[in-house]
Amino acid sequence: MEYIVINGQKPLHGNVNISGAKNAAVAILPASIAAGDVCVIDNLPQIEDVSNMINAMRSMGVRCEFEDEHTLRVDARNMTGQVLEEKYARNMRASYYFMGAMLGKYGYAEVSRPGGCDLGARPIDYHLKGFTALGATCSQEHGVVKLTAEDGLKGANIYLDCPSVGATINIMMAAVFAEGTTLIENAAKEPHVVDAASFLNKIGAKIYGAGTANIRVKGVESLSGGDYTVLPDPIEAGTYMIAAAITNGDVTVENIIPKHMDSVTSKLKEMGCAITEGDDWIRVCGNNEGLRACEIKTAFYPGFPTDLQPQMTTLLCTAQGTSIVTENVFDARYRYVNEIRRLGAQLKIEGRVAVTKGSCTYTGAEVMATDLRAGAALVLAGLCAKGETVISEVGHLDRGYGRFEEKFRAIGADIKRIKKA
Repeated sequence: MEYIVINGQKPLHGNVNISGAKNAAVAILPASIAAGDVCVIDNLPQIEDVSNMINAMRSMGVRCEFEDEHTLRVDARNMTGQVLEEKYARNMRASYYFMGAMLGKYGYAEVSRPGGCDLGARPIDYHLKGFTALGATCSQEHGVVKLTAEDGLKGANIYLDCPSVGATINIMMAAVFAEGTTLIENAAKEPHVVDAASFLNKIGAKIYGAGTANIRVKGVESLSGGDYTVLPDPIEAGTYMIAAAITNGDVTVENIIPKHMDSVTSKLKEMGCAITEGDDWIRVCGNNEGLRACEIKTAFYPGFPTDLQPQMTTLLCTAQGTSIVTENVFDARYRYVNEIRRLGAQLKIEGRVAVTKGSCTYTGAEVMATDLRAGAALVLAGLCAKGETVISEVGHLDRGYGRFEEKFRAIGADIKRIKKA
């Protein structure tokens, strides 16, 4: 078993380069199987979710070859099947994107229900309702979702009761090949929704309004191929920004889109961090006099992202005064709390609300990552803790952060990975 070991209380200083966005990459890769020619996808992050996605594509006869460590050549012209086996689907939530891509192009998809981090109820009902509205027949048996559209898909008006990112992208991918025009109302606005739409448009789709609440998709008969660069990862960027604050450091995150970080930047400023921005970078400096408490409410973009809530809550535990965090997206996002309490955090959970006592001094201990972002939160706590912190179940981190220890060591962290029997 692998562990991450951190000796804390070392302020971070320097520059860190942000990788391509996990949540965009795992949508763009399945979308590439709908292409009619070769696609070259650049700025892919070196993470397990991307590796798992590529293995899933290869299992269905898609030819995937790396041109370099971040650039993948995808050729799906001789794809041999539209069935994604359970052993591939169970490792990642984003496996559901194969439903929309295959249903749209081939009129058939068979995908085992997705896995991924356990954050509470994460149904795919909105996805299936969207496919049904487009004319597909959906059935589920023994954990497998089967989708068919024998007479082809037809454009429709689809209203999402919740602006689900996954449902928005999945319906959008299927609708690319639907006859007529599809309107997705109350669509998700996240940057990776825009990135998936931009990729599809690059290879011949006609998608309008991505990034707004109303997305229109005019169906086309076929797509071409093309080159595309994945956008920078705002969650990785936010994690390093919070790391600078929690260690009272001075870190510049590079290769980012600062606009995507507005919700994080505003809260760090409110807490007392000094922040400067450039065209593609943000510099975060801690506060020698201590950080101030604040209130956080997670929300769909452009609100504060749920994927940064554990990291931010970990920081708020160290701030002066009482902070209140409200988790509005996932009902089981607080499963990491017992672990940061082992490090000294003082906070109380009441339903979706966390109340921090503040002015916590973390102390090293043995803890366990319960999911991807929980693992990042434990690393942040360990970075500012007295003594040694040992984190188990670090495979969760590998799903979403590339070269994690290497990047932190480059800015001054005492962090390493070890193996124990």
